[in-house]
Amino acid sequence: MSTRNDQKLLFDEPGPRGRRRIKIATVVGAVVVVAAIALAVRQFADHGELAAARWQPFSQWPIWRYLLTGLWATLRAAAATAVLGGAFGLLLALGRLSRRRVPRYLAGAYVEIFRTVPALLLIYVTLFALPHYGLNFSLFWKLVLPLVVSNSAAFAEIFRAGIRALPRGQSEAGLAIGLRPWQVMRLVVLPQAVLRLAPTLVSQLVGLLKDTSLGFVVSYTELLYSGQVLSSFTHLLIQTFLMVALLYLIVNASLSKFARVLQARGGRLFGRRQRSASRDAVPPLVSQRGGMV
Repeated sequence: MSTRNDQKLLFDEPGPRGRRRIKIATVVGAVVVVAAIALAVRQFADHGELAAARWQPFSQWPIWRYLLTGLWATLRAAAATAVLGGAFGLLLALGRLSRRRVPRYLAGAYVEIFRTVPALLLIYVTLFALPHYGLNFSLFWKLVLPLVVSNSAAFAEIFRAGIRALPRGQSEAGLAIGLRPWQVMRLVVLPQAVLRLAPTLVSQLVGLLKDTSLGFVVSYTELLYSGQVLSSFTHLLIQTFLMVALLYLIVNASLSKFARVLQARGGRLFGRRQRSASRDAVPPLVSQRGGMV
């Protein structure tokens, strides 16, 4: 089923009056945003923040090398958190969907607890409490482990919602052809659920990427912390954080584009498979003259 058809199932398409209101709201919102940007640019110009001398340091490679090093540290922490948190979240989702009480209750308790605990509190636990018990990790893991614990609970709910949203006929069809339940989950259910959940997973990854800015608590030199150090050294606060925001924008826009491409290709792939399966499943019709239709 395509993305457009999925959207039709979630809400009705607006009528002529609704589309007209959406267009008006879009134009008004765009005008407000442009006016706010123009006002900000004027304020920067009045205070000399747009002078060429204040932007000249960002034409030098050492400045960008320092910021890109912080960006690489951010991507490393985000990637490690996404892989570990996603894998653990998938296990938790399967635990919550289990027919056995013990794994279902344990996974449910974990998700409900760590969805409500702030990631910053978990970082403080890793930074101050665990070393007293001999668990003193590196700066990288002092940031990543709390984020894994926090984000795995969110990933679990995303995966569980995606799996439950699939029609039961998908699982029943897999069981009917002789697949075992774990094979049905691995080969039939999960690939479709992940493709349908691509936008939601990317939204979680974007939030996860922003959570790495908590690295300043453990003095991990991620992008935002690098920007703070650089601004204190150059005394160019606005210029530095605009460059940092630009780097965050590029990374998040790339993630969103990747999700759209993945979902589009996956939708076309499953569409071809469904059409092929339908042709194979429908027997040829025989006309009254005995010929094949």
